Amino acid sequence: MNNLLYENNNHVLLKGKIKELPKYSHTVMGEGFFEMDVEVERLSEEVDILPVTISERLITNFNIGDEIGISGQFRSYNKLEENKSKLMLTIFVKELLNPAEMSEINQIYLIGYICKEPIYRTTPFGREICDMLLAVNRAYNKSDYLPCISWGRNARFVRDLGVGEKLEVQGRIQSRKYQ
Repeated sequence: MNNLLYENNNHVLLKGKIKELPKYSHTVMGEGFFEMDVEVERLSEEVDILPVTISERLITNFNIGDEIGISGQFRSYNKLEENKSKLMLTIFVKELLNPAEMSEINQIYLIGYICKEPIYRTTPFGREICDMLLAVNRAYNKSDYLPCISWGRNARFVRDLGVGEKLEVQGRIQSRKYQ
């Protein structure tokens, strides 16, 4: 199958500030990959700290606090921690963009398949919310399993969808810290 098909079903545009310098992660087919965190400010002035994976080919003279523009994909992988498998999420950089030419941006576009029954609930303040896990196909018979949350009328729509249903999602990537 055409790899362009897989690039069109998972796309991220992101502009933020480098929070930490890239640290070596792993090598695939002789190419080194590094991980770093990028801070993205929301309209509410909250800040999301988003994990980014970048090839050694794309790394330039990064400094903490530098603005960075990213075009890439949202990916998942399982990491073994304390004998338990943990779902890890990262933004995989395909291309660096000039942040000066971007408006404040944090956009994601996915096409995938619901792979667990959606979980619908209301918050203590009465807002409707629905959690779902979306399987997004990638080239070479791989898939990314990406947790998604919909709100309001979108939550009501998603709650009635079944496992295996195809879904197109647009939104933003957020991070949370739980205590």
